[in-house]
Parts: sequence; structure tokens; C-alpha cells
Amino acid sequence: MFSKSGRKWQSVLPCSILTTILFGLLLYTATGWTASKPTTVSEIALYRGPDREQILIEGTKRERQLVFYNSLTTLEAVAQEFEKKYPFIKVSTWRSESPDLIKKVTEEYASGRYLVDVIETSGGAMAILQKKNIFQEYYTPDAAAYADEVKEKGKNGVYYLADRENYTGLGFNTKLVPLAEAPKNYRDLIDPRWKGKMTLAGGSVGPRWIGNVLNVMGRDYVEKLSQQDIKVQNVAPAALIHQVIAGEIPLSPTIQDSNVFTAKQTGAPVEWRGLEPVLANLGSSGIITKSPHPHASLLFLDYLHSKEGQAVLIKGGLSSPREDVGSLQQRFKKSYIETQYSLEEFEKRFNEWQELMRQLFVRKR
Repeated sequence: MFSKSGRKWQSVLPCSILTTILFGLLLYTATGWTASKPTTVSEIALYRGPDREQILIEGTKRERQLVFYNSLTTLEAVAQEFEKKYPFIKVSTWRSESPDLIKKVTEEYASGRYLVDVIETSGGAMAILQKKNIFQEYYTPDAAAYADEVKEKGKNGVYYLADRENYTGLGFNTKLVPLAEAPKNYRDLIDPRWKGKMTLAGGSVGPRWIGNVLNVMGRDYVEKLSQQDIKVQNVAPAALIHQVIAGEIPLSPTIQDSNVFTAKQTGAPVEWRGLEPVLANLGSSGIITKSPHPHASLLFLDYLHSKEGQAVLIKGGLSSPREDVGSLQQRFKKSYIETQYSLEEFEKRFNEWQELMRQLFVRKR
């Protein structure tokens, strides 16, 4: 720098002033970094910075609680293990069937009462709530371990992600149907030897199973299957398995593997076999847009979808949708029938499958 006379200034700034400026710059930088931390539910949910886990833990320590609505008893064990890992958080759970859960959440939102943080229920129920714009798009690092088929993807993350699955397949009484002789595929079900010995579950499982078979084997096969004198009982697979165990029903292709897993722990003479492609039933989870405790919500979802959290679910008899978790017995081709259609299309198809089941397997009797 030069003066008017062309001489160079002898000094620029005193050292003390320079030190003050540098300190101010450092303080500004630090303050700017702090200000850039996520604060809203949306910012927290989609944050991917290297300090993400630290921010979630610090935020959870301040929030100290989490409200979790779900439709499965086994998830209570996950909540308990989460509390052990993070003892500064208390999880309050509320559990009910999907229709009641949908009703509760919808009524709370309509009245402006935002009580719940995380919701976990069946894929169909999650889709209904998603249509009501209840879920916040979020990021979780373990999402990469899950197939696209089990994700409801957004622009930068997921609205909800599957955390559990169970399979609808062949359940049979091993005293009445030896393991080596039990049907191994859908084609075996129309063998004359099984005529009058099979029962289908009603409710939502039966029509879904009919829809899966219809997609895989075609209408002609379903017509032939209807000639097997198959009964339909309007009960859930969890109730139907007790009749299989008692020998009242030799076999049913609408039994869920988790029910057989539990029954076998008591020594029941029952076995399960997947008929490919096996109908997979998903349970998914997500954070709501008005979550009162967003840090705790994201920390919990991270745990639920991690290998550690999935191991807790597996102990309860469920299976994991993670592609790097599971046993060799679960390495079969799966059919995620609900994810193949939009919500409106699935509802239409479901009604058609339900009517077809009534025509071929109920009214025909």
C-alpha cells in the first residue's frame, strides 16, 4: 500500500488489532457452524452431516422421551433394548390393530394434537397415512441395506421403511402330513391326495394369498384349486395354526411362519414351508411431520433398522427385510404384493380377490 507521495506505509495494523480480527473471524465461523445445525423436524430428519449421530444423541438427552404407536407386541422388546442402549430416553408405546391406529392418528392430527413421534404398522396402513401427508421424509444410514421394494422413497430419503416381515406359506401338522410328503410348490396343492384336507384363512390374508397365486399361477390354476374342496374360515392365521396343531386341519397354505416359529418352541407337531414366490407381509416405520421429539425419533429409527435392532425382532420370531440379515431358510423368492400397486389400485384388486375367493371357495360349498 502506498501514500500519495509514493512512499510505502511503514505499518499496516497493530498486532493487537490483527489478533482481535482473527479471533472475531474464528468466533463467527463457530457461531455460523452452530447456527447451521438442524432445528426443524424436516431439517433433523434429512440431516446427513458427519456429526449427525452426535446431534441426535444430544437432542435426545434434552427431549428425554419418545411416543411410539405400533401394531405388534414384539416391538415392545425393541423399545426396551433401545432404552438399555440409551438410558436417558423413555419410550411410551401404544399398540393396536392397524384400523384403530389409523383412526387414532387421523383424529389427533385433525384436532391439532400431535402426540405420537414414530408409527410402525402394516404396509397398507402406512400407505393410507402417507396419503394424508402425515409422514416426514427422513434419512437413515441403514436404508442402503434394504431393497427398493420395501421403501416408500422420497426425493432425499424415505417416508417409511420396512423393518420386519413375515411370510404366508404352508403350515402343516407333521403327525398327519410327513415332512417328506408335504407339498413343495403351488402345483402340489392340486394333487388329489390333498382334497378336502386344506383350509384357507379369511380376513385380509386369504384374499392376498389368492391374489398372489392368481398373479403367479393364473386363473386356470385357481379354478383347479377350487376343486380341492378347500374350506375358508374367517379367522387370522394366528388362530388357524391352533387347529393345525390340534389336528383338526391337516394343512393350510395361509399360515405365517412366525406363528409356526412360536408354536414349535412349545414342541407342537407343526412345520412351515415357503411356496415360491412366498407372499411377504411387511411392517414399516416412519416419523410424523409434527413429531414432538424428532431427535429421539430419528435415533430410534436408526436403531430399529440397524443389524442390532433387527436381531431383536428376529429373536421374537419375525424376519428381517435387510438384505444382509436372515437365515438360509429364508433365502427364497418373495412377493411383496402390496408394493406392486398404488394404494387405489391395490384396494381395487383386493376387492376383486376377495370376491373371487367367495365365488370359488365359499359359495361353491
